[in-house]
Amino acid sequence: MKRLSLFSVLLFSLLLSSHAMARDTFKVCWSIYVGWMPWAYADEKGIVQKWADKYGIEIEVVQINDYIESINQYTAGAFDACTMTNMDALTIPAAGGVDSTALIVGDFSNGNDGVVLKGKKALSDIKGQRVNLVELSVSHYLLARALDSVGLTERDIQVVNTSDADLVAAFGTSGVTAVATWNPLLNEIVSLPNSYKVFDSSQIPGEIIDLLVINTATLEKHPELGKALTGAWYEVMEIMSAESEAATVAKTLMAEASGTDLAGYEAQLASTEMFYTPEQALNLTHSPTLMTTMQYVAEFSFEHGLLGEGAPDAGFIGIETPSGLYGNPQNVQLRFNPSFMQMAMDGQL
Repeated sequence: MKRLSLFSVLLFSLLLSSHAMARDTFKVCWSIYVGWMPWAYADEKGIVQKWADKYGIEIEVVQINDYIESINQYTAGAFDACTMTNMDALTIPAAGGVDSTALIVGDFSNGNDGVVLKGKKALSDIKGQRVNLVELSVSHYLLARALDSVGLTERDIQVVNTSDADLVAAFGTSGVTAVATWNPLLNEIVSLPNSYKVFDSSQIPGEIIDLLVINTATLEKHPELGKALTGAWYEVMEIMSAESEAATVAKTLMAEASGTDLAGYEAQLASTEMFYTPEQALNLTHSPTLMTTMQYVAEFSFEHGLLGEGAPDAGFIGIETPSGLYGNPQNVQLRFNPSFMQMAMDGQL
């Protein structure tokens, strides 16, 4: 009897082990930015693991130091989900034929991106200047929107493609008089003598949106992944937004992981419209202005050749939003799907 009992225990253990090994495994990547640091905390504190266990899956969370490289790897299929802006979601995976879904609308830049002039206090003074920025990035989009606000176009300035790693040092030289960039670089540059921020993303609210984007086919096949990621995200949002010691500890960890201190991270949060509740995220996602924003983004992207060589117009790629479709309904490659955030709001995760 003892032998049979031992055999039964061993067989049961083997079955448990094989079941664990049979779990579906998914990979999510993120890069350092104020609105994406919660993923560092969620991973380190086991929150992602807790939600993955709830749905019987494995989720590996990976930090990628190079933002664009993280999106390229997602587009190539190395990751199932990735943090990125709405513009980059359109111009990299969607333009590359990878049907992608904005699973979580996390925040929008509300001053985190800006245009800075040296010795000039008016945006109109940018006319005729060379503007250093990361070409074809959201900074470039911000610049185009800024120029439009004062009746100028890119023909009135000269864009100088500059690595984000070099922008602060470049602005310190006599030959550089105008830059467009994002935080924390923006705050560093504005703190330099004779520097004036003449336009920032708070003047185009809701247009530079930070997302967690997931492969649409993967989400359709494995909704449990969408539920686990959304559940983990809003658990962290609840911690962060509380007036508590736990919130301070969480934000301190996020600050350190992003290379700053709590005060520095709080300063970046101040110029970020974080959606701490699913209701806040749903308000933007359901708003008709989202489709208008994506039209602006698509038009900019088309004008700069970012929708692919074969794109005949700005509407070449279909973009699905709750309030309607922009672009080609036969080529929908980017979708804003509010259903998982709605589940979070309804307490159904």
